[in-house]
Amino acid sequence: MGDDFLTLTGLRASAFHGVFPEERENGQEFIIDVTVWLDIAAAASGDDLARTINYGVLAEEVVASVERDPVDLIETVAERIAEVVLAHEAAERVRVTLHKPSAPIMVPFEDVSITITRKRPDRNEP
Repeated sequence: MGDDFLTLTGLRASAFHGVFPEERENGQEFIIDVTVWLDIAAAASGDDLARTINYGVLAEEVVASVERDPVDLIETVAERIAEVVLAHEAAERVRVTLHKPSAPIMVPFEDVSITITRKRPDRNEP
């Protein structure tokens, strides 16, 4: 696996994930950061979008994955995002950070987030 990566930072989605009824009823904003490792050499040498990941399309897919099917845990949503990213053939590995800045916490805070790193199951790298 190479050292090339694409990063999308601060994608915003409105969704209804959470354990508490008010989260499911009112919804809230989620913020997503995604880093995708991929080999960009082939795309760059031929200036060929088809040999990389279209970051505009990827951004839309990530937001759509967050906004569908409410679940209890942000961990579940983060896994869903990773699956969407790794469905792209060029993607070798992905790091997803999902922020829930309006989480129902009773003390002052700025953010709650979960970060996961996943790789394509067909890759043999460690």
